[in-house]
Amino acid sequence: MKSRSQVSGHCPHCKKWIHFSSFMAMILLFSPAAAGVGAGKIGGIGVIVDNSSRIGKEEIVAMRLAIHDFKNRTNRQLDLHVRDSQSDPVLAVFSARNLIKKQKVQAIIGLQTWEEASLVAELGCKARIPIISLADAAPPWATDRWQFLVRASPEKHQQMKAVAAVIGSWGWRGINVIYEDTNIAASEIIPFLADALREVGSEIKHLAALPPSSAVNSSSLSDQLQWLKGKQPRVFVVHSSLSMAESLFSKANELGMMEKGYVWIVTESITNHVHSMNSSLISSMEGVVGVKSFFSQDEARFQVFDLQFRQMFRSLYPKEDNLEPGIFAVQAYNAVWSVALAMEDNTKSTQELLERIEFIDFHGLTSRIKFQRRSLASQSMFQIVNMIGRSYRELGFWSEESGFSKNTIDRDKNSSSMSILGQILWPGGPISTPRGWEIPTTETPLRIGVPLNATFKQFVSVTEDDGGNQSVSGFSIEVFEAVRKHLNYYLPYKFIPFDGTYDHLVEQVHLKIFDAVVGDTAILSKRWKHADFSHPYTEPGLVMIVPEQVETSNRAWLFMKPFTKAMWVLTAAITAYNGFILWLLERNRNPELMTGSIMNQMGTLVYLSFSTLFSMHGGRQHRNLSKLVMVVWLFASLVITTSYTANLTSMLTVQRLEPTVVDVENLKSTNAIVGCSGGSFVANYLVNVIGIKPRNIKNITSADEYPPALRSGEIAAAFIEAPYAKLFLAQNCKGFVASGKTYKVGGFGFVFPKGSPILPDISEAILEVTEKGELGELENKLIGSQKCDSDADTSEAGSSLSPSSFWVLFLITGSVSSVCLVIFIAKERLTYLYNYLLGHMAIWRLISAVMRSWRSSRCDRFSRRISDVEINGNVEHTTMHSPKIYFGCRMPWQRNYR
Repeated sequence: MKSRSQVSGHCPHCKKWIHFSSFMAMILLFSPAAAGVGAGKIGGIGVIVDNSSRIGKEEIVAMRLAIHDFKNRTNRQLDLHVRDSQSDPVLAVFSARNLIKKQKVQAIIGLQTWEEASLVAELGCKARIPIISLADAAPPWATDRWQFLVRASPEKHQQMKAVAAVIGSWGWRGINVIYEDTNIAASEIIPFLADALREVGSEIKHLAALPPSSAVNSSSLSDQLQWLKGKQPRVFVVHSSLSMAESLFSKANELGMMEKGYVWIVTESITNHVHSMNSSLISSMEGVVGVKSFFSQDEARFQVFDLQFRQMFRSLYPKEDNLEPGIFAVQAYNAVWSVALAMEDNTKSTQELLERIEFIDFHGLTSRIKFQRRSLASQSMFQIVNMIGRSYRELGFWSEESGFSKNTIDRDKNSSSMSILGQILWPGGPISTPRGWEIPTTETPLRIGVPLNATFKQFVSVTEDDGGNQSVSGFSIEVFEAVRKHLNYYLPYKFIPFDGTYDHLVEQVHLKIFDAVVGDTAILSKRWKHADFSHPYTEPGLVMIVPEQVETSNRAWLFMKPFTKAMWVLTAAITAYNGFILWLLERNRNPELMTGSIMNQMGTLVYLSFSTLFSMHGGRQHRNLSKLVMVVWLFASLVITTSYTANLTSMLTVQRLEPTVVDVENLKSTNAIVGCSGGSFVANYLVNVIGIKPRNIKNITSADEYPPALRSGEIAAAFIEAPYAKLFLAQNCKGFVASGKTYKVGGFGFVFPKGSPILPDISEAILEVTEKGELGELENKLIGSQKCDSDADTSEAGSSLSPSSFWVLFLITGSVSSVCLVIFIAKERLTYLYNYLLGHMAIWRLISAVMRSWRSSRCDRFSRRISDVEINGNVEHTTMHSPKIYFGCRMPWQRNYR
């Protein structure tokens, strides 16, 4: 618990010195002779405050201490001219005019409210006198409109982020805001709070504007709180003056709104006074959490100021019980120092003084003081406090950079969750965190409406026993039960059947007749205007169901359907490839493949290619490679032709069915009658979106009416929502088929009021049920429970065969043919190379013999011997080197010398 009189961080001797120095300073400060001794006067400063308020009292004491400290440090004297505004803007203007004209002040400081500051700022601009405003809030455009206005209190926008962080930490998705109706709160504070809440996934559900505290009465305050008490959620953010807060929480206690389940959060417009609140007010706010402006109290300069402040405050206001200085005293002290430092060098004009103030930069009482566009920078850190008993507890701190932290020293231990700050006391005394909204109880269960006359009873069925007791069952009910089990709290409910259309059923939630609707309720935009929907638990879609008939089209080309186009192309390609391989392998051995023109040989090639596909013997082959290619391809062709025959036979003998209506355009062009459920949205969708004439739409009241109406031709098609279509086709698995495209509309969901706090939990639970497979199991159970025997004569014939069924077979035959081709080419090249080399060896041997003979005899003898050889026919010597000796026949490269 915070102690208001404790001064920490000093040894006993230091404390004694501080007390002594403070005592001496007080003597000097109040001494009449000390006012002008040894100090040069540099001007006067006007002060306008409400001297009857706690804020005004703190500001007066802090300003006097600031003037005294400035004199001690600079030996320069400033005069303070204090005026009491009594919280009256008009009186503040008269006081400002008196200070400017009579006292000739060079600047005016104070002005607690924005109403006072705006009027005096207008006067200051005309008189060209800087106005240093300490108002709690001001619009951001204020310094642009009034050039001599300087804001010495930080902007409040950052505070709204701290409030939103508290709300987001506990996952409250909606709040109510109570604020004192001033121009600043309505136009500046509330919009920034709404933006900050949006960032943490929350929003403002209800706004309650209270008249100013001077005009509010008990009756109007009670009416506003009673109105909020009947609303959800149970989280309230209060932004008001201290006097309004005192009346507000007193009335909230009387109405039972400070009990368990409620959450109250207050802004610094209230918590900045917490150090000076009386115990009875704090007691009425027990359990309230507040965001408070933070300033460091550990520096030695502040601790000296603290002691001096307490002593002077006690002497000036002896009736005040609490002597501790707050943020208002700190801001007033820093504001005086800002003006005093700017006036230190004897400025020649107020314009120069304004410029000096604007560019001032120094370390103030607790932090750095620097203005940006004549406005003090926003505060970056806030303190979180909790009202407990007759006092309050400082829980910790929050900053946008670090989040929540227990202290300002160890900033590494921080979190985005407020739970790091420890245990919090909430209204009514619960230790556990309130949910922020009223949970239904066994005495007041959730009133859930269900459709009484659902078209498909498998989704929602209401039955009544002999005793008149009603029971509700069906797929939608089972899904809701599964979802409820995934909630982390108990949710009691009561089903109430409703006899009417689905649109009227959803409107009952808006009218607060029902708290929710569970059933096969489609999610539509027009229904969203009256209520919110959960995440859909079925797929969206509108399906056209039509009868089937025997297929009569495209029978002439039925022989092409056993194979797909890709299969036909691949079969032709591999056949031509294998035929080319056989032609290439056999052309040197088969004269028929070598003779004739090019066109004749191409015809022979094509014939050879396709004759192998339909001829089991394949003709006589001379090479072993050709035989290998032929055997593999004959096996492949056997499999292919057999498969083709089997599939074609199946298509010719088995009846193929097709839908009687292909698309919606056929229905519209023929003015055919269609059927749909009259209690759903489908009829309007058919007219407004699809374009079917209303007179061509027949109302179907029961799922059992669809099959006979379709078979008899009473309706040409039935338009059914996708979840119903699955069930219908499972019940009637022969004679009907879904045709045309599926229109993406609808999808079933649960209905809750706008802003219901239960809805996000329900949607999250639906996702959990879906992800864990429970929803799929329920769907399979629903579809699997429908019995339908399918006759063989209405089954669909085999589909066309594709290359995916034969790719291994094609790969084998193509690979074998390719390998044989490679072997053949390699063998031919080796044979040619071998013959080429042997031929050249014979020539070189003949040349070698001639050269040896030439060296052994004369040239004429050599000529005669050669002639003798030719005449006598002795060819033994010459032919022994001829290639004929080695090959037995004339080679192509040999010449005929005879």
